Amino acid sequence: MTPQIPVTPAPALPAPAPLDAARRAIARQRRIALALPVLLLAYLFHAAIAFDLAGVAGRARWDNAVTLMGDFWSYKVHVTRQNRDGARPEVSIEGMRQARFAPDQEPGWVTRRPDGGVDVALPAGNEVHIAADGAARLVVDGTAYDVAPRGDGIAFDIPGPPAWMNASDRRLTATLPGARVTFTRARTEILRRQAGWELFFFDLQSPFYGRSLPELARLAVAGPQLRPGTPNIAAMGQDFWRNGIWHHGDVAWAMFETVLMAFLGTMGAGLVALPLAFLAASNFTPARLVRQVARRGFDFLRGVDALIWTIVLSRAFGPGPLTGSLAILLTDTGSFGKLFSEALENVDGKPIEGLRSTGAGALARNRWAVMPQISPVILSQLLYFLESNTRSATVIGAITGGGIGLLLVQAIQTQKDWEHVAYYIVLIVLVVMLMDWLSGRLRARLIGERA
Repeated sequence: MTPQIPVTPAPALPAPAPLDAARRAIARQRRIALALPVLLLAYLFHAAIAFDLAGVAGRARWDNAVTLMGDFWSYKVHVTRQNRDGARPEVSIEGMRQARFAPDQEPGWVTRRPDGGVDVALPAGNEVHIAADGAARLVVDGTAYDVAPRGDGIAFDIPGPPAWMNASDRRLTATLPGARVTFTRARTEILRRQAGWELFFFDLQSPFYGRSLPELARLAVAGPQLRPGTPNIAAMGQDFWRNGIWHHGDVAWAMFETVLMAFLGTMGAGLVALPLAFLAASNFTPARLVRQVARRGFDFLRGVDALIWTIVLSRAFGPGPLTGSLAILLTDTGSFGKLFSEALENVDGKPIEGLRSTGAGALARNRWAVMPQISPVILSQLLYFLESNTRSATVIGAITGGGIGLLLVQAIQTQKDWEHVAYYIVLIVLVVMLMDWLSGRLRARLIGERA
């Protein structure tokens, strides 16, 4: 028998060092990929507790939010009777004196009775009947509820008020589809919601109010002059521009102030930042100290938000569009200085050297060798910031008391002109869209020509 010779296994070769490093890197990336979602979830959980999101959601008044959104696209016609003096019920839009209907202008759902009472038809077949002595009857789904002013409060006999009614001995409020009715000792008020922006084109004092579009078109080209001595089309333009409710002329001027504020601040910042950017560019300013001073100056200017500059400058110059323009100028000077200096550091040095070899001075070299290279960057940034600053000028105007921002804040503070708020917001969005379109066309034309 042949003896078996034991075979000793060869020792395992150690793994190459690069392979171990790759495995460790993969394991580290896997741990990081797992840790990031966990950290994000932990942060969101902490934020939910810190900001009491559950409590905020529980305290939210979604009905108020729905009412607010409804006020954006609709208005309310008020039918009001003052019970203390027994005055004739008045019909007006949003309760404004300058929007009070004359007897021949009142909507068809308001019917005046010969005895001095008034009948008001509400949506969904509901009705309100107000007698000459102030007693009222509310009819909802065929059920009548009688209310009358008495002493210091009101008298009614409603054993179990329904869910849509809030009743006490001093006030009864009924919230109905498209309407709200309030009874107190002092007055009875009916609010009926109407779709649209009433009196947007012509107010009640205009002879063109209440006329249909075909009728207005006929009057614009022919027909008798409703305002003697003035063509109808010119009178329409005047009445629209001087609308006593919407004030289109004032709104247009405020929008012009906002755009002008953004234009002056943006272009002024570009003019100031361009020469200073040469001081911050390493290939144009060898002195390190000068460069650092210029760069830190740019950091300071853009580090302070335009709103903060607005508050500071308003103490010095007072409120007005000039203050907003200066605030935009200071902030954008810092931003433009950084952007322009980086563009200068990336210019091609060959054209500059070519002009230097001809004996051209520094001003000529910058004009003919540097500016053509950075002009696309400058124009692109100026147009982009102009579009952005048009939005910012709205907020700045709310602080400095100028532009469309002031009108927007005033409309919000009244707590009733929410359709005006919607009008201003739509106008701002349209202007920003127009600025975006114009800046895009200018960029394509000017930068394309240079390219």
